Amino acid sequence: MTQDGQFSAEANPFAPAEQVSATLGALTEGLFEKHTSRHPAASLTALRAGAHPAAEALFNLPLAPNGPVHDAVDRLGTVVTAGTARPGTGAPLAELAGDALLARYGGGPVRGAVADRGAVSAARFELPVAGQVAAPELRPPFAAALAALAGGQQTRQPVELATGAGAEVRLVVPPGFHPLTSPGGPAGVSARTVPTGPAGADGVFTAKGIDPATGAAAAELTAHLAEVAEELFSGTGPAPRRDFAVIAATLADAITASGTVYAGVCALEVAGRPTDATLVVSLARHPLPITGLATELATVRRHAEVWTVLLPAGPAAVLVEGRSVPVPGPLAADGRRRWVVTSVVEAFVPLPDGVSVLCVQLATAQPQDWDLYTEAFAELLKSVQFGWDGVAGQLTPPAHTFAPVPAATPARGVPAETLAPPAAATEPAPAEELPADATPLPVHLRGTPVRIPPADFNPFAPVADPTPAEPLLVPDDSPEAAERRPKGTPVMVPPPDFDPFAPQAATLTDTTVPEAGDDPDRLPT
Repeated sequence: MTQDGQFSAEANPFAPAEQVSATLGALTEGLFEKHTSRHPAASLTALRAGAHPAAEALFNLPLAPNGPVHDAVDRLGTVVTAGTARPGTGAPLAELAGDALLARYGGGPVRGAVADRGAVSAARFELPVAGQVAAPELRPPFAAALAALAGGQQTRQPVELATGAGAEVRLVVPPGFHPLTSPGGPAGVSARTVPTGPAGADGVFTAKGIDPATGAAAAELTAHLAEVAEELFSGTGPAPRRDFAVIAATLADAITASGTVYAGVCALEVAGRPTDATLVVSLARHPLPITGLATELATVRRHAEVWTVLLPAGPAAVLVEGRSVPVPGPLAADGRRRWVVTSVVEAFVPLPDGVSVLCVQLATAQPQDWDLYTEAFAELLKSVQFGWDGVAGQLTPPAHTFAPVPAATPARGVPAETLAPPAAATEPAPAEELPADATPLPVHLRGTPVRIPPADFNPFAPVADPTPAEPLLVPDDSPEAAERRPKGTPVMVPPPDFDPFAPQAATLTDTTVPEAGDDPDRLPT
């Protein structure tokens, strides 16, 4: 990960899902209008998961490795389930669903694009888009609901799964969000009914060489997007519904390739004015433990604020930053490309297999509603629960999962320079001054060194009373000393009364020399 390439898949394993988040933000900014049907703001906060009569019973149920990706529960929200052993078939669905939706709505131009077969694609609308880091003064505050997660709380043990089930995660998305991912997920991810007839619903044919499971997944996605479009644009004519459903369908393959298991948009009304937000839940692979991941995020994303928190599911890193998101001209009502600044909160929760990370991110272009959305986001994080078969994961991803999202390409007639972000959004971070003979350290070696746990370390085992060891001041390279030396990298151990969640200035004296270019307002993790 580098400052200039923090949103590129090559430098950042979370970049594909972050690109999906930016793309959903562009979609809401371009397609949501004043006539969009909106829920009251209370739908996000009216009911807590702990108060729901079935919430605890729900989380006592065993995780189903082949169950639906998300399922709506009355008065609770949408229960999202994902697992590392669900790679799917990788079959593309965007074209099948897009054609079926055009047939459903009777064809016609989609936001100015020619609606001939094969002409309506994500690239036609200059999608997907990538966000850019915004100026530090545009960063939203670390809201009180997020800071409260740093307090101590009881953690849940992961549910024991059968061998081969991998690691599973389950969480509850609050009401008010409309998922653009279908309940069964991509083809091959969950057990769904496969029709045996010659054709599926909405014109998605399972004959003519199309795999029945792929046809069933495309038919499900078609019906789901049509239903969401009807909900969001119930007070308008068929054209806005068609535009939203078809454009959302063109993003289906990019969403799947990013490792995203849930992508949703929310349209609310606060005190008589409209407000929008997007939510993306994804899985990625990252080799560092939570301390290393948090240190890397704080080092690379100098304009962000990063905290380490403790969720019921275990430790996590929470990042808050501002991002500039482009709204392509084909999506805008006036046809002119523009930029919006979004407030983003992103949480990284390592799964118990040691190599997988749950990434949840919420973004809104209405900073005045930041507290409303972060409160709902904090409740969502509290609902996370893991299951695990006890087998350590492999860092190499399986086929058809976590692949990079393709970059946006300009449509015909659009000059390449119109796709460039504004100068303020692409200004590189100041270079660090190093001695002429110095060799720059890799990113993962910068910051505060920590003891790396051994390969058999179990973060969910009962915690024993800490017994600080004396630091090794004089290195001894003899074989006898090597046998006596503890596993991992020796570091200075904090005192027994150290409280990581106490105010920084009162409990911990920071003796780390800041690097050149560090943001003095950024709190250490």
